[in-house]
Amino acid sequence: MVQQWVQAASILHSDGDAMDIAVIDGRMAGVRGRVEDRVNRGRLGPKDLFGWQANGSPDRLTLPLIRDGGQLVETDWETAMARIVSRSRQLLDDRGPGSVGFYTSGQLFLEEYYTLAVLARAGVGTNHLDGNTRLCTATAAEALKESFGCDGQPGSYDDIDHADVIALFGHNIAETQPVQWMRILDRLEGGDPPRLLCVDPRPTPVAGRASVHLAPRLGTNLALLNALLHEIIRTDRVDHDYIRTHTVGFEGLASSLETCTPQWAAGICDVPAARISEAAELLGGADRLLSTVLQGIYQSHQATAAAVQVNNLHLLRGMLGRPGAGVLQMNGQPTAQNTRECGANGDLPGFRNWQNDAHVADLARVWNVEPSTIPHYAPPTHAMQMFRYAEQGTIRMLWISGTNPAVSLPELSRIRAILAQEQLFVVVQDLFLTETAQLADVVLPAATWGEKTGTCTNADRTVHLCDKAVEPPGEAKPDLEIFLDYARRMDFRDKDGGPLITWHDPESAFEAWKRCSAGRPCDYTGLTYERLRGRSGVQWPVNEKAPDGTERLYTDGISWAHPDRCEAYGKDLVTGAADDAVEYRSFNPDGKGMIKAAAYQPPHEMPDEEYPYQLTTGRTIYHFHTRTKTGRVPQLNAAAPDVWVEISLDDAARLGLGEGDLVDVSTRRGTLRGRLRVTGLRPGLLFVPFHYGYWDTSAGSGPGTTTPGRAANETTVTAWDPASKQPLFKTAAAALTLVERADGTPSPAPTTAASAPAARNVRATVGGPSAHATQAQHTAWDTRGDDQ
Repeated sequence: MVQQWVQAASILHSDGDAMDIAVIDGRMAGVRGRVEDRVNRGRLGPKDLFGWQANGSPDRLTLPLIRDGGQLVETDWETAMARIVSRSRQLLDDRGPGSVGFYTSGQLFLEEYYTLAVLARAGVGTNHLDGNTRLCTATAAEALKESFGCDGQPGSYDDIDHADVIALFGHNIAETQPVQWMRILDRLEGGDPPRLLCVDPRPTPVAGRASVHLAPRLGTNLALLNALLHEIIRTDRVDHDYIRTHTVGFEGLASSLETCTPQWAAGICDVPAARISEAAELLGGADRLLSTVLQGIYQSHQATAAAVQVNNLHLLRGMLGRPGAGVLQMNGQPTAQNTRECGANGDLPGFRNWQNDAHVADLARVWNVEPSTIPHYAPPTHAMQMFRYAEQGTIRMLWISGTNPAVSLPELSRIRAILAQEQLFVVVQDLFLTETAQLADVVLPAATWGEKTGTCTNADRTVHLCDKAVEPPGEAKPDLEIFLDYARRMDFRDKDGGPLITWHDPESAFEAWKRCSAGRPCDYTGLTYERLRGRSGVQWPVNEKAPDGTERLYTDGISWAHPDRCEAYGKDLVTGAADDAVEYRSFNPDGKGMIKAAAYQPPHEMPDEEYPYQLTTGRTIYHFHTRTKTGRVPQLNAAAPDVWVEISLDDAARLGLGEGDLVDVSTRRGTLRGRLRVTGLRPGLLFVPFHYGYWDTSAGSGPGTTTPGRAANETTVTAWDPASKQPLFKTAAAALTLVERADGTPSPAPTTAASAPAARNVRATVGGPSAHATQAQHTAWDTRGDDQ
């Protein structure tokens, strides 16, 4: 019998689904959804229903490890921390703060990110602090800053209940936020269903239910969006009063789009012009338009420029700040929003502008340090540049917390070589001996969700409290405790000689964060742990003006774009060149919404005779990131146990390939091996899930062997968006080679969602098709290729 239910929120996606953890005899025993919560109303997806089991995995790290004689050996906390502190002090003395970098996660708690930001920026004094949110939502943040002057989600999940058109741009919501897909399905089966626009090259469940599905060639999102905006303007589906009152830049956009017709875009995107016009009519005719954006835009060519055009669509049509009218530049991780708010992702805490001396001085006041203590001589260093600095020898200590770059970053052979350098001192703070931890000099065992207390904020600004339910295994410690211990040992001080960090536990850290957030866009001052306990999450800002939270931003114009208040002065969307205060003030003196144009440019790497396919990577509903948790959950791992390669029905028939054939996918960087799944994918495209690394493989394959590995990022390119600095995982040209015929060996791909096979005779994977049982009724491609 359950002895206690302890409240929490999801840690395996960005939705922020609220739940309770069941505790029996001090152990986790299950979860249940919280019916009263505004985000999920009691519903949970498969990762939440089963993912809690990873906490009890027998291979959890329980003691610190240090490298001794080339091997990682167990030690005590005193020895491990002394080694980290000794190297830190040596580097600060010999090489200065620029020799130390911190690379963190999108899965810690707010209190932990904020503590890390303070100790890194005002303690160590380094500019090198970023999160793996750089890989998933950096473009979301950048696009919001470019259009609205500041980060912060304009819309709300509740807009799903009111919109008459929902447009999903590169967002496979059925697999990334399944509970919100359930919410859309409720609307579709109701009395006043919305119409859907889906922009995705894969046959997702969203595509199957869409009124219009566009499957553009990879790297052409901006051309498509420019054509859609061209049609919106040509047919005068714009809100002229809204544009005149609340925006700047419309004339420049209209002029730049004069030649961007559907016919022009059709030749670039390989999408019929008539379908582009149909999509524009759908968008232009909406009374209440909700748009969502995710990795299909963020990780592709001209990412920020494309995401900004979605914002432009809403500014042109005045579709902001009212029920059903909003934009959701989505997140990919459970606490990515906290990484951004707290300044652990390459920005200053509280959405302060590093180029604005008044903002830096205000942050210095909060921390009681001199403004010169906080690095602001250049933009905060983004993750891809940090690894380049480590490669070049500038960064000599890299502290990695809650992320696994040896699987998740592009061009893995390069990343492994960087992390293995003798000159680089690597600290890894994690739950398991990940592929990255295996390359570390010190490994610190961390507690996780359910084993510690803290707050997390989801993609629509809803703040939840996660209470501690059980003790962590062995000597594993919460990340907050580890960071506080490091700050104490380093003896970081404020300008008056007192301790730089004055808090000691999660709740006091939260109160410190509230002081930092006061008067900022992400104002938490009206929240307390007590208020968040036992009830629904609350959307920030929460303060005296909005004591019950804020459902939508920008209900009466754009709030934070004034030159004195904005988080950033913006960039050229094509080149990434940064604007300064003078340029920004000249363009937007009154702080209005900014309509920015960008010209389409072809991707840098296109298919050719040697590499004739485009390669894209992405998620499956059953796994999260590099499977360090979900790969240890029997139900989830059985549903998607190994990597696979998706190919279109047409390409498979032309090449004489079939379901389950073993193939190699090669690019100019490397090769991976997996079994084939034939789907309704657009021709000329290959898809590989990015979740799979090597911790659970045999020693005879992967890195250091002659057999190709299974990590998608063996093949991806080291390149990033010029504005957001987000890696471009969806731009590689690839070749496909048959290794051996299936001979009855099935593909390990799930038979659900976007990975559903084109042929009906493919045996269902464990986990079954029941989660998406209606898909076959709605996807035309499921009726093709029955003879395979």
